[in-house]
Amino acid sequence: MDPEKVEKVLDSHVQTVNDDSLDVSEKEAQRRQDVITATKDEHNLTFLQAMRKYRKAVMWSVIASMSTIMESYDIQIMGGFFAYPSFQKKYGIQLPNGKYSIPAPWQVALKLGPNIGLVIGVFANGWLAEKYGHKRVMIAAHLVLIGTIFATFFAPNPEVLLVGEILCGLPWGIFAAAAPSYAAEIVPMALRGYLTTYVNLCWVMGRLIATGVLKGLIGYTSQWGYRIPFALQWMWPAPLAVIMCFAPDSPWWLVRKGRSEDAQKTLERLLSTSEDDPRTMSETSRQFRAMIEQTIQTEKDLNIGTNYAECFRGTNRRRTEVACICWAGQAVVGFAIQNYITYFFTLAGLSPNDAFKMTLGTFSLAWVGTVSSWFVSARCGRRAMYLTGLSTLAPIMWAVGLADFAPSTSALRWAQSSLLLVWFAVYGISLGPVPYAVATEVSASRLRIKTIAMARNSTYFIQILNIVVAPYMLNPQNGNLKGKAALPAAFMSTCLLVWAFFRLPETRGRTFEELDLLFAQKLPARKFKSHKFEEAE
Repeated sequence: MDPEKVEKVLDSHVQTVNDDSLDVSEKEAQRRQDVITATKDEHNLTFLQAMRKYRKAVMWSVIASMSTIMESYDIQIMGGFFAYPSFQKKYGIQLPNGKYSIPAPWQVALKLGPNIGLVIGVFANGWLAEKYGHKRVMIAAHLVLIGTIFATFFAPNPEVLLVGEILCGLPWGIFAAAAPSYAAEIVPMALRGYLTTYVNLCWVMGRLIATGVLKGLIGYTSQWGYRIPFALQWMWPAPLAVIMCFAPDSPWWLVRKGRSEDAQKTLERLLSTSEDDPRTMSETSRQFRAMIEQTIQTEKDLNIGTNYAECFRGTNRRRTEVACICWAGQAVVGFAIQNYITYFFTLAGLSPNDAFKMTLGTFSLAWVGTVSSWFVSARCGRRAMYLTGLSTLAPIMWAVGLADFAPSTSALRWAQSSLLLVWFAVYGISLGPVPYAVATEVSASRLRIKTIAMARNSTYFIQILNIVVAPYMLNPQNGNLKGKAALPAAFMSTCLLVWAFFRLPETRGRTFEELDLLFAQKLPARKFKSHKFEEAE
């Protein structure tokens, strides 16, 4: 971006919020004062004050985020079905010994299916949510999902089941991209990190629910052993679709669409009276609306567009890089290992049933880690949590991989498995939740929906590669790498740590407009946290 252009925008920003000497109308002077007040509110609002004042916004954010539970639930049950005798008999082939098994190509295809649908759904949300709004798109996605579940529940063969999984992936992709964006745009800065990372908690809950369902039905030998888990998916979309009909639209989306009056009405719906604030809800919502309008105008002045191509132009290219690599890190740091943790437990000598219980324990650690991250984030920033997490995760993976060069013993396998449990706990408190907050904060307001789509799909692309490559790395008939399979993840984690140190900025405690200006000034990532705007700004 032209430095002179940036300087003009910064000068304009200073004047907009502090120059009382200008000959402006009373209405314009009021708008400027509203921007100042709303910006100060964003910085001064404490967590408890924000919870009281925006409790209705928190409720709607939590409800919208629950849609993502279904994505992780289905992916988990599909992987578990491959060991179900009833599922194997229905969709597999008979072996010479009389047992049934799902052919390896179909296992890969059925794992890839939902991820392909997710990628398409995530990209589609980038257009649909910007045109129709999060609310309408999510309601439509719930209704579509009700229909696509029929394809998986009644699938007579693996071909139909695969089509059903791909179709289910389409609405899941919409939920995966829409939920964090919606959360970031209806809550204040003080709650932004908590509510965006809550999306990750919902994803973990889906895994826990699926693991519990599979454990409870593992003894069923009839077709209901796999049909019931499919049917349980109908619990979510119908009630959520009805509830979302009463949800407010994003005020940021309404302003982007030129519906500022509707945005203020929405803000009034999201606000609650508070003893900490003597102002009326109408006054507070008017000030918040002015701040949103100011941010959108600043981005227009910085020539920030609204299409996918804009994500790779000017300063937006850097913002897209940060969002994508940060989120892709979720899949990179545990490549080939993260989704095959049960394998290491069986190597340690556990029975398949006990290994299954240990897997449930790893997801429980991830749940506890995400909740713990809320307390950590109250004191530490996104950058600190991400760097600290990588500084711990990388050495653990190096230890697991290099230990495999020693003579194989039961004690060694137990040590590797124990290290991986620690790895899951650290992951749950750092790289699991943090990217959700970073991607929503680092993106420009006019490109938030599309930047999140790009970032979310960066994770799914790595997952697709993982699904194809990991079995060949771990299978005894192929690579049979065992613990050495952790070495690629260790190397990539180390590279990611170096990247994060130089490229990942601190976004905590910054309004969206302040982040626009910081990126416009092309500050080094390490200076984002310490940079102080002039008092006029």
